[in-house]
Amino acid sequence: AATAPGKKITARLKRTLPVRGPQAPTLSELMRWYCLNTNTHGCRRIVVSRGRLRRLLWILLTLSAVGLILWQCAELLMNYYSASVSVTVQFQKLPFPAVTICNINPYKYSAMKEYLSELDKETKKALETFYGFSEGKSKVRRSVDEWNSTGSDFFQQIPLLKVEDFSRTVIDLHSGQKRKIEGSVFHKDSSIVNSGDSNDIIGFQLCDANNSSECALYTFSSGVNAIQEWYKLHYMNIMAQIPLETKEKLSYSADDLLLTCFFDGLSCDKRHFTRFHHPLHGNCYTFNSGQNGTILSTSTGGSEYGLQVVLYIDEADYNPFLVTSTGAKIIVHDQNEYPFIEDIGTEIETAAATSIGMHFTRSRKLSKPYSDCTETGADIPVENLYNKSYSLQICLHSCFQKAMVDSCGCAQYAQPLPAGAEYCNYKKNPNWMYCYYRLHEKFVKEQLGCQQICKDACSFKEWALTTSIAQWPSTVSEDWMLRVLSWDKGQKLNKKLNKTDLANLMVFYKDLNERFISENPANTLVILLSNFGGQLGLWMSCSVVCVIEIVEVFFIDSLSIVMRRQWQRAKKWWNGRKRAGSGKAGSGKAGSGKAPQAGDVERQGHDNPVCIDEDLPTFTTALRLPLPRDSPLPRTPPPNYSTLRLETAFTEQLPDTLELGQH
Repeated sequence: AATAPGKKITARLKRTLPVRGPQAPTLSELMRWYCLNTNTHGCRRIVVSRGRLRRLLWILLTLSAVGLILWQCAELLMNYYSASVSVTVQFQKLPFPAVTICNINPYKYSAMKEYLSELDKETKKALETFYGFSEGKSKVRRSVDEWNSTGSDFFQQIPLLKVEDFSRTVIDLHSGQKRKIEGSVFHKDSSIVNSGDSNDIIGFQLCDANNSSECALYTFSSGVNAIQEWYKLHYMNIMAQIPLETKEKLSYSADDLLLTCFFDGLSCDKRHFTRFHHPLHGNCYTFNSGQNGTILSTSTGGSEYGLQVVLYIDEADYNPFLVTSTGAKIIVHDQNEYPFIEDIGTEIETAAATSIGMHFTRSRKLSKPYSDCTETGADIPVENLYNKSYSLQICLHSCFQKAMVDSCGCAQYAQPLPAGAEYCNYKKNPNWMYCYYRLHEKFVKEQLGCQQICKDACSFKEWALTTSIAQWPSTVSEDWMLRVLSWDKGQKLNKKLNKTDLANLMVFYKDLNERFISENPANTLVILLSNFGGQLGLWMSCSVVCVIEIVEVFFIDSLSIVMRRQWQRAKKWWNGRKRAGSGKAGSGKAGSGKAPQAGDVERQGHDNPVCIDEDLPTFTTALRLPLPRDSPLPRTPPPNYSTLRLETAFTEQLPDTLELGQH
């Protein structure tokens, strides 16, 4: 059946009408159409300008403008993620911080002797053997045989060694034998030993209990440091096995530590202090801890309106091998912060009045994307073992303790105990010391990943301290003051306190100026968009509508053209394959002598394959057309009047816009 007249007209219109926009056959035609219709003047001038020089100039100007826009917009984006710092100073009544006080000596030596008797005995023997030290006797060095006759498990588990030379030859001071050591050598002092006298080098060796060939030698240029470090290792092993309740009784009570107390001009006592037990410092006491729901404040600056306490140090009951200084340690912190005495504590001298003036500062940083800080620590994959607000130190210590439990099977004594874990000791964990030192070495070298995981807190409070020291008590007031304090201590007049047993501490605000340091976004989203618009208008006379137009043409339409051309190529290849198959079938039919069917479609006029779009049929070309089989007379070709010809907008027509009026 013949094609309907309406479809023929539609096919003719599609073939002859101009094709514009996303229906353009090529990318070059699409770009030409965009330049002629866009509101960005530079692109239009490239097309309409006459002369190569003028067109080249407009191309350079347009590309330069695009480059400047990209550069300026990149600068705006980088500035968008920057923050400005503002400092605000306010004068107001300030909350007083928590003040934690610890005696440098964690436990009374007289109460600890029964637990430390064997360790102290071996330490004294080591001092006598190495340095001829003897209590109440002449300083005579002991022979190795005498040393061996009184040896104990302390030297068998971790022997003290004297380095004979730098060729890894050591003398075991327990057995007296010389031997070569294997493994790594670590110098635990602040600098590597450069002394030519190798007799000054003493240390100890730690070996893997599961593999005796895995050992590490830790050396010290000072025998004092070597013996003290060796003592602390065994001391922690002993303390880890003592119950917490017992250790609290062995340490100092509030009555033992505190003699007098004043705050804001009023008297205070031990009820204003809260006790907590620190593994390395024993019983510590926090003033104004806020546990009862009340936080004290002060409305006046100066030493008369701060905290004033007199501490009883009791130097005579100090452990001579564990601590080598006398006094107390204090730390000023927020009520929700954990007091890291061992890290940032300030030492207080005896026989002196120590004044600590404070300046209070609150800081607030912006979190992502402005900085890599955390608000509450909830996004940090490390369990908080301290039950206090998040801080970087809490995260680092908790991370190391978790790695200690995972690697060594037990927890390090100086840090809180994770759930389900036990503190390390020789009986249950004979390998813990070697494991601890190896793990700590990795931690210092940032190989455990803790420094990469832990982040700074976005909000924190800080008290800047200024310390001054004066002699106390004065020479003229020493006698009566010590007698009164002795009476207050309950010792009556039969024993006068020694001023080296006392320390006077004053903590106060120097002024009530609160500094608040905060970070604010340097740019808001509105400012960013306004800056973008200004850059686009300045360099390209472009608006948001132009940006949308660019996205539509350069991305959506261009992609559509590319995909359509790929589809047409695939379709052409498939149709050619089908025609090749049908051609073989037709030649087979012709060879068999079969006549064509009556239903075969005949191509007539300009629809004949002899004619193409670029060469419309004329009378001459019509004479070369093959004649229809049922009519020997040639047909007249269609007219080729110039007035009836419709020019297309593009030189090439897409195949899918051509529909032949066929059956």
